[in-house]
Amino acid sequence: MVRLQKFLADAGVASRRAGEQYILAGRVAVNGHVVSLLGSKVEPLHDRVTVDGKPVTERRKLYLALHKPAGCVCSHADELGRPTIYELLPKEWQIVNSVGRLDFNTEGLIFLTNDGQFALRLTHPRYGVRKKYVVTVEGPVTHETLALFTRGVFAGGEKLKAEKARLMGSSRAKSVVELELSEGKNREVRRLFESQNLTVRRLQRLQIGKIKLGELKPGKWRALTAAEIKTLLAES
Repeated sequence: MVRLQKFLADAGVASRRAGEQYILAGRVAVNGHVVSLLGSKVEPLHDRVTVDGKPVTERRKLYLALHKPAGCVCSHADELGRPTIYELLPKEWQIVNSVGRLDFNTEGLIFLTNDGQFALRLTHPRYGVRKKYVVTVEGPVTHETLALFTRGVFAGGEKLKAEKARLMGSSRAKSVVELELSEGKNREVRRLFESQNLTVRRLQRLQIGKIKLGELKPGKWRALTAAEIKTLLAES
């Protein structure tokens, strides 16, 4: 059993707040009877729900993992006409939204879903879902710099912090660093390096929670399994 306003929101009819207004206005009926009491519950598999006389069906929830290539944006439409990640999906799946974002030049693992609660659990800082990145930086990076990242640095009026930072290789020409973050602030990885005057040449997200990018090729997607979805929600 679920609350009627949640059922309407999950079906894409209206937000929960707007759904409450529909109910109070007497626009919603369950099994032919108008329901105007907030808090009323329905059984999605058995009850017939209508809004203004039109039937409402539970929307299938989609959970996708995509290997975002560099050179595309995470918006449904881009004012500059740049490619979007939604062009990589079947047209009938345009109802999903990205769970967080990766910027234009960043590549790697990103989730897409039409389940707002799932997206919230993976993106809100209070849940602290960790994300792992591999960063290729111009020039040498010291262990002292990485220690600073894990303590936290201030940039643009906010604190940026890595949970873990590991140097995978370093030379005069370039360094490769592995970072784990839990908050997901805007451009946080790039801003960490920019705060130390280091230029990022390549940025790739390899893991979200316990789900890894694995062998998924750039531009390709797959459905998350029920076990993976359960694991992600258990971590958050």
